[in-house]
Amino acid sequence: MNNLPEPATVVRLPDGTYTYADHLPAIHQPTVTPQVVHQHIHQAPPDQTVQRLALGSGMGAGAVAAGVYFGPLLVGALTAIAANLALLAFLAVALSWGVVTVVKTVGGSQGKAAGKAVRRARRKGR
Repeated sequence: MNNLPEPATVVRLPDGTYTYADHLPAIHQPTVTPQVVHQHIHQAPPDQTVQRLALGSGMGAGAVAAGVYFGPLLVGALTAIAANLALLAFLAVALSWGVVTVVKTVGGSQGKAAGKAVRRARRKGR
């Protein structure tokens, strides 16, 4: 422990303020304005609550973290859902078009007559 520097000595001036002894001039002359000495006393580190309050995050930090983490996941999930719905809509349109085309082709003259009868019934409001 001989290699440690000597601790700085703090002295109290006649005006009641504190200062370090090694910063004093050879002859101390009282000043009109009081000298301010900032003393930093380090003890145990603050607990997590104090740190959260000091950062100003409080309860909102969890919401921010959730938004940062789950936001892209939500966008990805909604994009996947939209892509699936678009694919299902395309398949529904394609299959219905195919069914209509096959029914028209296979139906022949009887299918055409049935279609005309349905159209007439719709026009008359039955």
